This record gives sequence, structure tokens and C-alpha cells, in this order.
Amino acid sequence: MKHTLLLVIISSLLSAGSTLALDKATPPGKEFIYKHSSGKPQALEVYFPDGHDPAKAKVPCVLLFHGGGWSSGDLSTFRYDCQYFASRGLVAATANYYMVPKDERKKLPAGTSRKSFCITDAKSAIRWMKQHAVELGIDPTRIIVGGGSAGGHISILSTINLGLNDPADPKEFDTSVAAYLLFNPALSAADAKYPEVDALNYLKAGFPPAIVFFGTEDKWKNGWDTAYRKLKTFGAGDRINLRLAEGESHAFFNKQPWKDLTIIEADRFLVSLGLLKGEPTLKPAADGPRLTPGKME
Repeated sequence: MKHTLLLVIISSLLSAGSTLALDKATPPGKEFIYKHSSGKPQALEVYFPDGHDPAKAKVPCVLLFHGGGWSSGDLSTFRYDCQYFASRGLVAATANYYMVPKDERKKLPAGTSRKSFCITDAKSAIRWMKQHAVELGIDPTRIIVGGGSAGGHISILSTINLGLNDPADPKEFDTSVAAYLLFNPALSAADAKYPEVDALNYLKAGFPPAIVFFGTEDKWKNGWDTAYRKLKTFGAGDRINLRLAEGESHAFFNKQPWKDLTIIEADRFLVSLGLLKGEPTLKPAADGPRLTPGKME
């Protein structure tokens, strides 16, 4: 009851065009444990639209993974975004994943990247959402995934690398998705040392539509530019929407006004794909900065 009332209050604020200054203060969604990794529970939080009835509705779902260099970060990163997208009619979730502790990294077998464990859990989270689609009231064919920085890298690899599966996952559910929301995804040439975590090895025709956000001063953008050039060779370049924040560096989307601005553009992108309807309920300040379309080369 309290959760529903909170959604109503926030939804009314959004409809009035207010900028929510909640960010890390945004309340957690409903928690589910989707698996255990190395004996530790991995949680995801789900936010539901007001009045959502799983027995009657099968809505699109967005699943977001936090960043933190494949070694830190938590569910607070995307709670604000999830609360917003739930107010717009999506079931929205954000998931944790296993991160190899620093003192255990040297014990990994030769040729094994610590990033691979994150990807395996992200695949499990996607499969969990599909497995529980009826319970959650979502359409498993209209799942949008994304994340910030390391979370962006993880979300891409979890959907295009057919390996790195948890043997305990239900094999009847794949990890294909309808679209991506990518907040400065951390793709690096250094990943070539570990082929299983190098996105360039798995990019191909049919890559789902994506909106990608970067600050113009973000050094990680070079890795994305390389990936985009490869996508162009497969004819997938026209499905990528790049938005830039002038003068901003890595993780700019975690602060205002950029948090709201990236959400607004992500909303419009999802409307263009038929995954949302109507206009964004957040409104940018009349005299504030704007995201600009990136030049695709």
C-alpha cells in the first residue's frame, strides 16, 4: 500500500513536469534474489507502474546494471531512473552482480577476466526476468537492457556473447533483448587480452537499437567509437543513437541536470521504438544545457 502511494505521488510530480531531486534517496524497489554467486545472494529491485496487474498487463521491461569498474557500485545508481520508467508504464528493474574481490583476482586461472563473472550474472538476471514474466506482468520479447560504464559493457556482452552461461540457469530462456540504454559503456581495447569479454568479438548484424550517452571529454568514448565503426560494417549503424554532453567526462549522467536529460532522451528513444507512448514527463530547464546528437563516423 505504501509503495503504491509513493508511486502515485511521484507520478503526479512527474506529470507536472517537476525535476525530482531524489537520486540516491529514491526508495528501493521490491527486492528479489535472482541467484547466488560464490555463496552470495545477488539481488535485483523491481519497480512497478501504478495499478499494474500482472494478470492483465504484459508491458515492456527495462533492466539496468550499475557501474563501478567491475569492482564496486550498488543498486542506488539506477533507482531514480527505474522509478521514472515505472511512472511511464514500464516494469523497471536494476540488478547487482558478482564482483571478484581484489584479494582473489590473482587466484583466477590464466586467461580469465574478472569481468566475465559480472557478465555471467547479468545473463542470469535477464533469464530470471524472462522466467518470471507472467509473475511480473512483462512481455519477455520486449526487454530493454542497459547500464552505466562497466554496467553498459556488461549489458552488451550479456546479450551478444553466447558463452559465459551459468550452468544452473534455465536453458529455455535466452538473453536476447529489444533495445539498449547505454550510459557511457566502458568498452576498451585492453579487453582484447580476454576474448570472452571483448565486445568487438561478438558484434554482428541484427544488433538491437541503442541510445548511447557520452560526455565529450570521456576517454572511454574511443572504445565505443571503435565498436560503432564495426557495427557500421554490418549495416547496424543506423540503429544507434548517440547523444553527447559538451565538456562532460565519464559518469556525467549520475548528476543533475544530466540525469534528467539522459532519461528524457531515453524516453523519446523508447517511444520511437513503440516501447513507450506519449511525451516524457520530465521537462528540461528552459535555460539549461542540452544533449546534442553525436556525429557518427
